[in-house]
Parts: sequence; structure tokens; C-alpha cells
Amino acid sequence: MHQFLDSAATVRRREEGHLIARIFAEVTGTDPVMWGPTMVGYGSFRYISRAKPLAYADWFKTGFSPRKAQLTFYGLKDLPEAGALLPKLGTYTEGAGCVYARKLEDIDLEVLRQLIAIAWSREDDPEPAL
Repeated sequence: MHQFLDSAATVRRREEGHLIARIFAEVTGTDPVMWGPTMVGYGSFRYISRAKPLAYADWFKTGFSPRKAQLTFYGLKDLPEAGALLPKLGTYTEGAGCVYARKLEDIDLEVLRQLIAIAWSREDDPEPAL
């Protein structure tokens, strides 16, 4: 993970990536795992995939990527408890499953910590009733 963060496109992204990694580690109490070549993930959970046929898949509970254009955060908006808190994060945009910030100083780090904690509380999807 450190090698990936050290290879970020700019000095600013490298510094932001390392700071974000420290914040995620403090909140989750766990070490990160690389999910693919560009995503730093924390924890994992099992969910029901929307693909047919019905299947379970594993994914990280929360994570981030210090991409060149924007910082990308995963798992911060998926749970209902995050809905009321997300608008307090600061200046950000949203994608299908992600939250994006142009620079770390645009967001409230205490709110980020709270959103990470909410994402970290995620549990596996229940087994479907037969």
C-alpha cells in the first residue's frame, strides 16, 4: 500500500494519500489491503450481487484512492446513517458508489472520520430466505 501511495501522480496526492491512510487506520483499527491496483480498502463484507443468477460477492467496507483528478472515497454513502451526515462533509461530488473531493482541505476531517466509522459498522448481507 505504501508503494502505491508513494507512486501517486503529484506530491500533494502522495501527502494526502498517506494522511488519509492514517485516518482510516485510526478509525478502523486495521491495516489496509490493496483491492486491485488502485484502491486501498479496509475490512471486507459479503453482499448479494445484483448480477443474475443471485450470488454473493466480497468487497471492502470502506476505502479510498488518491487519484490524479480527485480523491475517491468508497463506502461512505451506502448506509442510511451516512445520509444525514454526508452533506456536512464539505465540498464534494458523488458517483454511483463513491464520494469525490478535489483536495483534502475541501472536506471536514472529523466528518470524514464519522463517515468511515459508519461504513466500518457494515455487516454482511443476510442469507436470502428460501
